[in-house]
Amino acid sequence: MTETVSRLLSQAYLEIPDRVCLTLLLSGQPEQRLTFRQLLQGSAGYAAGLERAGIQPGEVVVVILNHGLDLVFGFFGAILQGAVPSIMPFLTEKLSAEQYRASLASLFEITAPAAVITYREFLGEVQSASANSSVRAILVSDEIQPGEVDWQGLSGLERPSEEIVLLQHSSGTTGLQKGVALSHQAVIAQLQSYAQALHLNPQDVIVSWLPLYHDMGLIAGFIMPILCRIPLVLLSPFDWVRAPHKLLRAISDYQGSLCWLPNFAYNFCAQKIRDKDLDGVDLSSLRAVINCSEPMYLQSHQLFLERFKPYQLKAAALATCYAMAENVFAVTQGGLDVPVRVDWVDRQALISRQVAVPAGEGYPLAVAMLSAGTPIEGVAVRVVDAQGRPLPERTLGEIALQSHFMLSGYYNRPDLTEKAFQDGWYLTGDLGYLADGELYITGRKKDLIIVGGKNIYPQDLERLAGQVKGVHPGRVVAFGIYNEQAGTEEVVIVAELEEEHTTQEAEAVAEEIRRQVTKGSDIVLRTVHLVGRNWLLKTSSGKVARQANRDKYLLEKATREQVTRE
Repeated sequence: MTETVSRLLSQAYLEIPDRVCLTLLLSGQPEQRLTFRQLLQGSAGYAAGLERAGIQPGEVVVVILNHGLDLVFGFFGAILQGAVPSIMPFLTEKLSAEQYRASLASLFEITAPAAVITYREFLGEVQSASANSSVRAILVSDEIQPGEVDWQGLSGLERPSEEIVLLQHSSGTTGLQKGVALSHQAVIAQLQSYAQALHLNPQDVIVSWLPLYHDMGLIAGFIMPILCRIPLVLLSPFDWVRAPHKLLRAISDYQGSLCWLPNFAYNFCAQKIRDKDLDGVDLSSLRAVINCSEPMYLQSHQLFLERFKPYQLKAAALATCYAMAENVFAVTQGGLDVPVRVDWVDRQALISRQVAVPAGEGYPLAVAMLSAGTPIEGVAVRVVDAQGRPLPERTLGEIALQSHFMLSGYYNRPDLTEKAFQDGWYLTGDLGYLADGELYITGRKKDLIIVGGKNIYPQDLERLAGQVKGVHPGRVVAFGIYNEQAGTEEVVIVAELEEEHTTQEAEAVAEEIRRQVTKGSDIVLRTVHLVGRNWLLKTSSGKVARQANRDKYLLEKATREQVTRE
């Protein structure tokens, strides 16, 4: 019988029940060590709760829980019962409450879940969003108790491998209605292929702080270590944001060997962690710290390496990966067998001709592109033009892929599923190029700004603006606004100031942003909008939400103009 997630869990329970599979670290609490026996017993409690509520195999269960053991039990409990779990972020001060509630209501309408698992404090929000929806049951976490594993009563053990095992939802502020449906066989095939690319072995220890509602955290930092029987040390993302040194402390204390980070986390750790918090930290066990963002920046790697080299971080540990939920997770992997390749290319040619022309590192207009590595086994990648035709090496286009572990479809959205494929190739919406078999990511197709016929990548402009003294690191967004008079888009940059400034000081910062961006790119920047801390909206995965911030900027601009007219 083909393996499924449920059967892999049951095998671990029967073969190694007392082996620790997860160590949970929460601020102010002692470590919580979980064996496979305890994992299955805790999950069985949720499976029984769903069974009592009449939830049937194949029905969707939305899981909205705080980071902790109940989140782990609720997720795997749904799978053991045969239901299809989908972990969602809960409302925090980082998210727009209005957008979150609208997205949650849209999710209930399109995905049609049968049940929601949540915590008591969030019960009112769930009841409000699920009114007049398909939701038949709401399970509150403090009412669920661990139970003995009733193998006869676990419907999930009988589920065919081609059936859907989980949904991953978009991390965007308004993207909750787009659920990526993944089958048991797709998830397991991905784990087998990715484990091979990582050279995963019994001596490995994975350490993660990543949220479980995002594919990087869910697959690389949760499902993979548990199903592959690799010890997992899991921190809370909220604890990490408040005290990022705890990640490095955990790597040191538990001899962590693998860790995944989004690009901004390299800068965040290097800039925010103080020496006094690193006393005794030893990072020599870390064989790969994997940058999994699109795009990735050489400067972030260099900053991270220089900051933590005194704590035995090896240059060879810096690695890269290109991943997406539609492929379960990894598409490519780089930096494990050979150092991550740096491709120095002519920025002018990249922008104006859409070609990655090699340039010397010292060339004035050279820009460093970090390779995302080569496709893992079972994945084919190509770069295509607007008509879906393959492009030559070093020519920019949309990244397309085929694999053995693609999504079954966007859940209840056949229209989106059909649109995402062309001649059997999945169109990722990401832009990049291939060179010597390695993939380079330049940005998102939908984020492109077209100025006078030139394609401008907002990430490039954000990086330039973020280097200006006085700008809060990582809190910059660039987008295009159509100018009717000019007949093209013009660039707007919104940047948060690091601290309070006088009007004169703020204008000096704005002028320096204009100078840096105009000097370092192919545009003349005119509009810079400086704002205070926490103005910018982020997605649930911590990325700056360009479209949402563009909308916020336009709304405030319209309000100011209205007040002026009155």
